[in-house]
Amino acid sequence: MNTGTATPRADAVSVAGEPGVRRPDILQGGLQGGHHDDPRSAERRARRAIALFEAAKGAAAFAGGVGLLSLVHYDVRHLANELVGHFGWNPTSGYPAIFLHYADVLEDANLRTIMAIVAAYILIRFVEAFGLWRDRAWAEWLGAVSGGIYVPFELKHFIAHPTVINFVILAINVVVVVFLAWQLWRRRGRQDMPAAA
Repeated sequence: MNTGTATPRADAVSVAGEPGVRRPDILQGGLQGGHHDDPRSAERRARRAIALFEAAKGAAAFAGGVGLLSLVHYDVRHLANELVGHFGWNPTSGYPAIFLHYADVLEDANLRTIMAIVAAYILIRFVEAFGLWRDRAWAEWLGAVSGGIYVPFELKHFIAHPTVINFVILAINVVVVVFLAWQLWRRRGRQDMPAAA
């Protein structure tokens, strides 16, 4: 017999103290143990963040290469000295000395060789970024090996010039190398699992 009053269904969930009001399925179970807590999606986001970081390094190298080409017809050593003098920097201290050193190196170097090295670096960074974005094992190898090569030099540079910027650069590269090596180790473990079963 129907008395005219609706009784809440057993599967209805109370929202804001109102019985019988159903909340969406995403609130019932989607957030607890859903895709947001999935370790693989967190790893994918981390891998894509590294891919964007590597692409940004490639883009910065490309911008530097374009800037380098624009200096071909100028006396680079003179421009560097003018810039240091304009800002009132001490030419024998820290970054101004490094800046002037590389201006001298650039003045004496073969531009074609430098541009070939810059082009190779840009290509490696963009290829690695593409592979990481697409979750390719070869890109993880490339990132781990190329990043691992830089770490000793960055560590040596940090020991010689212990600044916050140098520490951040070193720390980011160490984290990237460790993460990619861990991904390769996990990938290998997943491939070995069917063979062991």
